[in-house]
Amino acid sequence: MTPTVEVVSSTADTSRPPSNVSPLSNSELPQLDQPLPSGEAKGEAVQAMFDTIAPRYDLVNRIMTFRLDVRWRRIAIESLGLPKGAVLVDLATGTGDFCRELSEHGYRSIGADFSFGMLDAARTAEPLVQGDGMSLPFPDASVDGVTCGFALRNFVDLDRVFAELARITRPGGRIALLDASSPDNPVAKAGHSVYFGKVVPFIGGVLSNKDAYGYLPRSLAYLPPREELLAGLVSVGFSNANHEQLTLGAAQLITATRD
Repeated sequence: MTPTVEVVSSTADTSRPPSNVSPLSNSELPQLDQPLPSGEAKGEAVQAMFDTIAPRYDLVNRIMTFRLDVRWRRIAIESLGLPKGAVLVDLATGTGDFCRELSEHGYRSIGADFSFGMLDAARTAEPLVQGDGMSLPFPDASVDGVTCGFALRNFVDLDRVFAELARITRPGGRIALLDASSPDNPVAKAGHSVYFGKVVPFIGGVLSNKDAYGYLPRSLAYLPPREELLAGLVSVGFSNANHEQLTLGAAQLITATRD
């Protein structure tokens, strides 16, 4: 049974800019010459950033990942191993990429994001809700699983997010969490550092917002080591927690089963 939530939107159009948010000045975004924000300031900065880059988010993602983000999401969905018709929450759904691909795989999904700009720019027929990952608007044990694409490093308190995932996921349910990563191989790591640290901000600056896409490479510093990520999931009630590096470590996939 699909959980009852207040739906913000079920369809949206990315051919137009978000109608319910105003473009923000660069001073309201994470600044390259300042330390990474933390606590409440981080939440506000991240929300402002995603509201701002929403209109061209898909385009920039496809270009800067050479469409590998599409492949990574498919790998994550295949790792779920849930029956057709399973209901999943796509956390930090953004423009709804995961929701669309979950539907193609026979799943039902609800997209959740705390950026109204992203929800307004979403292109999916699945229901969407506005919500914070640290306090999700879903009943206990109400969904069969959760996906999340490239957002773990943007949450203010990852332990609280993991606890929320455990709360809303039924026993036997599965989660698949994607995020950016840094390769272990020294040669690949050096190349990735140049591309992610220099080329990605340049592409983002030309097509969208320089400050926002300069923040994204720096935000990798927010992510704990993989052992700590897996331990955090186990501590809140998940088992079979697994970490996998994708495409020479450019991305990482974390999966687990709800006890």
